[in-house]
Amino acid sequence: MLLADEPTGNLDQTTGAEVMAFFDEINAQGQTVILVTHDPQVAAHARRMVRLVDGRIALDQRSQA
Repeated sequence: MLLADEPTGNLDQTTGAEVMAFFDEINAQGQTVILVTHDPQVAAHARRMVRLVDGRIALDQRSQA
């Protein structure tokens, strides 16, 4: 399991895209990747999104893909 807290937060767009491509690749190989982010573009990579508001689950959805 890989835990990543704002993994692209302070990166330029090119490097951020490289990091996300790496996460997509290792996830495709069966590795669980858990991301914490405020960036909708990063969140779009997820198969499942859990949104917390005030410490409570406000959204729990799986992607259609």
